[in-house]
Amino acid sequence: MHPTTLSTLAQRVRRGLPALLIAATALMGTWLSPASAADRTLDTAFGPVTVKSADRVITLDEGALDTALALGVQPVGSVAARGGTELPNYLQPHAKGVSIVGTTREPNLEAILSQRPDLILAPVGLEKRVYDILSKMAPTVVPNVSATAPWRERNALFAEALGKTEEMNARTAKVEERIASLKERIEPGQTFSVVRWNPQGPMAMSSKLITGQILTALGLRSTELAAGLEDRPHSDILSLENLGSVDADWMFIATLNQQGEATLAAARRQPAFNRLNAVRNERAVTVDGQVWSSGTGVLAAEKILDDIEGILLK
Repeated sequence: MHPTTLSTLAQRVRRGLPALLIAATALMGTWLSPASAADRTLDTAFGPVTVKSADRVITLDEGALDTALALGVQPVGSVAARGGTELPNYLQPHAKGVSIVGTTREPNLEAILSQRPDLILAPVGLEKRVYDILSKMAPTVVPNVSATAPWRERNALFAEALGKTEEMNARTAKVEERIASLKERIEPGQTFSVVRWNPQGPMAMSSKLITGQILTALGLRSTELAAGLEDRPHSDILSLENLGSVDADWMFIATLNQQGEATLAAARRQPAFNRLNAVRNERAVTVDGQVWSSGTGVLAAEKILDDIEGILLK
């Protein structure tokens, strides 16, 4: 049987044959019963959601998966990394038996339902039509923040849904302590840019994403382009001739897959790329795009700090 994607499910619903939703009602009784003292009612992007259990968790967002694993929760299912078919590489050592249930953009609804979830942790900006389907399967938690909110705030609701706010606060406090310690050892005022290199070309990542937040907290300064993106997570694709807008003392180049790596390899042979100050000074460094341009959780923050310490303080 072919996986049920959102588009095919929408066609079923329009024909009056919401087969998957009918099947999902078999699960609803486990969480529509009257609330108990142990239940948690959360303020989400789609209103109050009551969580009764977190035994069978589905994560549809890299940050949600990161948060769950950091707090010792093994989801029964999660989405593949952006640009890939498996879980993010940096999270695989922490994950045991986590099934792939589609991608961030196209969750596999039949696969999600088959896992009998009692809690779904969904990404910021989830469409209402998708939420309406998922919420019939299990309480679905969508943070009511922007995509560029501080990473601690973005993942706080996931930790609360899991009943592990105190543990999350302790993990983030350790990250803050490490940032303060590293800041004393890094030359202040250096500029930086984070560039995701796609098969179509490069794009500047916003300085308000987790990597930019950490680098700024360490005393570095973003390029004007990255700082001016406001709530946009990244710029449009840049031509090689416009790469000067992302040139900086340090350029961190992130790729998500082999196609992006091939495009970057081709760019390295172009004069426009090699004229960049970061390239000429050997400060254009390749980093893991699944962490640097897609990660949002505490495990991503710890990995980014590992990388920064190895690159800037070697």
